[in-house]
Amino acid sequence: MKIALYPGSFDPFHLGHLDITRRSLALFDRVIIGVYDHGGGSRSLLFPTAQRVDLARQSIVDLPGCERAEVMSYTGLTVNFAREAGANIIVRGLRNSVDFDFELQMGQTNHWLADEIELVCLFANAPNHFFSATLVRQVATLGGDATNMVPPPVAEALRELKKKV
Repeated sequence: MKIALYPGSFDPFHLGHLDITRRSLALFDRVIIGVYDHGGGSRSLLFPTAQRVDLARQSIVDLPGCERAEVMSYTGLTVNFAREAGANIIVRGLRNSVDFDFELQMGQTNHWLADEIELVCLFANAPNHFFSATLVRQVATLGGDATNMVPPPVAEALRELKKKV
């Protein structure tokens, strides 16, 4: 079985993430969306881990093949989580040459740590090729409307977040 792990912070899960998930489901037997739990690290997140997991789950329910997808949180090395989850492929999305340089370095390191796990990179498609969670967070926290950048459950969570501020 080809089991793919699509890891990330997914803070928030946006349309680019949804597109990579949809395409991964078309390629692999099973797809695990691994939501990285930063464990209270220095990175400021919009949503806690449990909510990011829930939002990703809600966002993929209408995708073809969604019954073959699972959303889980994890900590530690991605390759260790991939092994624990039975994944033999790590999927990453590439938007530009900066992403490529980063993923090349990470991919080579992961291959050194776990040579049985392959890396598959999917290029982001228009109009999602410029989306990043950082950009979505900035738009949302600075009063902009990120509705057209995220799936409906995430748009609602961003509206609720805005009410609290």
